Order: sequence, then structure tokens, then C-alpha cells
Amino acid sequence: MNKKFLLGLLTGASLLTLSVTSCKNPDYETSDDVATEALPPIPAAPDTTGGKTATQTPATREINAVNATEDIKKMQPQM
Repeated sequence: MNKKFLLGLLTGASLLTLSVTSCKNPDYETSDDVATEALPPIPAAPDTTGGKTATQTPATREINAVNATEDIKKMQPQM
């Protein structure tokens, strides 16, 4: 029992030492030689409507399964 306890204590101490030394990173240094510039502005979205204005749909229509089914049937091509 004493040997297992001593071995566990030794293992725990070695793991703790390894984890503490691995947290130290000598390569990480703050350097001021990095050039920072502002990003360019995001370009406007291309006009895919060909200059047409958006049609206003009535907002009074209720969204339910029946209306959704009718809309889907209108969008499908007729065979």
C-alpha cells in the first residue's frame, strides 16, 4: 500500500511539473513590428433584379399549412 501511494504521489508530482512547464511559451512575445491596417469596406450587393422594384405582398395573409400548400402548388411547374 505504501509503495502504491508513493508511486502515485511521485506520478502526480511529475505530471504537475510537466503541465506547469508546458504552460510557459518562450516563443510568444508581443512585438510591435506587425502592420495593422483597417479592412476595406464591404462592397454593395450586385443588383440582380435588373432595376425592377420589389412587389409588395399583403402582410394580412395568415401563415398556415393550407396557405403554404397552395403557395407550393403555384410554384411547381404544371405537367
